[in-house]
Parts: sequence; structure tokens; C-alpha cells
Amino acid sequence: ADKSKVDVERVCHLADRFLAEGFTYFDTAACYHSGNSEQAFREAVAKRYPREAYTITDKLSLFMLKEASEMPGFFEKQLENCGVEYFDFYLFHNLCEMNIDAYLDDEKYGIYTYLKKQKAAGRIRHLGFSAHGSRAVIRRFLEAYGKDMEFCQLQINYLDWTFQSAKEKMDLLAEWNIPIWVMEPLRGGKLADLSAEDTARLKALRPNEGIPAWAFRFLQTLPSVKMILSGMSDLGQVKDNVRTF
Repeated sequence: ADKSKVDVERVCHLADRFLAEGFTYFDTAACYHSGNSEQAFREAVAKRYPREAYTITDKLSLFMLKEASEMPGFFEKQLENCGVEYFDFYLFHNLCEMNIDAYLDDEKYGIYTYLKKQKAAGRIRHLGFSAHGSRAVIRRFLEAYGKDMEFCQLQINYLDWTFQSAKEKMDLLAEWNIPIWVMEPLRGGKLADLSAEDTARLKALRPNEGIPAWAFRFLQTLPSVKMILSGMSDLGQVKDNVRTF
């Protein structure tokens, strides 16, 4: 499938059901769907609902900037694309070994200073970061900017709990009293479709529980987890997730 194309009519139907069930949180980034995700949100949600009906999260994806001077225009374009005057949540995006030095070089790139100014102006309500890097990389970032971070978006699921040291990263964030937003709870869908053997083991324990729900319930047991993101592409997935949560 061509991931650059977005069926806006379908997104409208999914967003309508999602909001009708009492959920409000939407997540986007300039790089998603080849640059079309923000506009899809604008058409499906921002144009069709009052601002107080939803919350929207966007991100500074450093790899999309050639130089620091592009950042103000990049941020303004994000607001325009999403059809909003402020972001409820905004992240330093995809903190990892490849970009940590640039993120921390505020004298050269000015990212931290710029985003702090946007928050002071009310155009960012809550500032945080997402991370795919190691525990050491996250620690470096926290030692520099941790006092101003209100949340961290982290890849956690029952496979990566040990495979990608998610538990150790979560424990580090707990030292800073930083709540966690979870991305990849189903690891790109892999934990929604298990082998016949594993599916049978889970069904023997809870016959009426869907397989994806096991991954979500694992995360629901973690006290520092406050938000769990799930990519939903059809109405059945929306209904299943609403039932679980």
C-alpha cells in the first residue's frame, strides 16, 4: 500500500467514533505519511470540531531540517498544516544516538531555546520528547533538559520490556518523575497477531479477551504510563480499543 496516501473520508469516520466514545488524543508529525498526516488531521478533526474537543500532539523531527534557521518556518507550517493556533503537546522527536549531539548543542541549533519560547507564548502547552535511543542517550538528554520535560514517549510492550531495555529506561524516567506516553504497544501490529500456539495459551486464560488487549493490559499495570498510543486504520480496531480501555 502507498503510505503517502491518506483516505480522509475514512479518517473522518474513525475520528468521529473515537471522539464520540470520549477519547480526545491525536498524534501526528510532519514526516508521517510522506508529509500528509498533519493535513489529514486538519481536514478530519480541526475543521470539523471545536478546539476544546480534542488534543493534538506534533513533533520536531530534526532530520527534516537542513539548518537551524529553518526551524521557525517549520514550526509555523506545522501549525498551519494542523489547522490550530497551538499544540497541546510537542516533542523533541526520536531522540537517539544519531541526533543527541545536535539536540544538545543549543548554541549552534537553538532548538531548546526556540521551543521554550513557544511554550512561554502558549503555542506549546506541554513539552516533552520521544526516544528510541539507549538508556545512556536518554540520561544525557535528561541531564541537560530534564527539568523542563513534562513527558516522554517511549517504545514499551511486553516484548521490548527486556529486548530493548524498556524497563530500565522507564526506571530512569521515574527518577525524574517524568510520566510516560507509550508508542508501539503492539510493536507494529506483531503483538496483535500471534502464532496459533501462543493465541491458544492466551485464549485458555481469557477466552473473551482479544489478543491485542493483552498488550494494552500489560501497559495498564505500569503506574508511570499515562498515555498509550495505538494506530487504528479501520472501525473494527477503534471498537476493539474502545472496549479494552
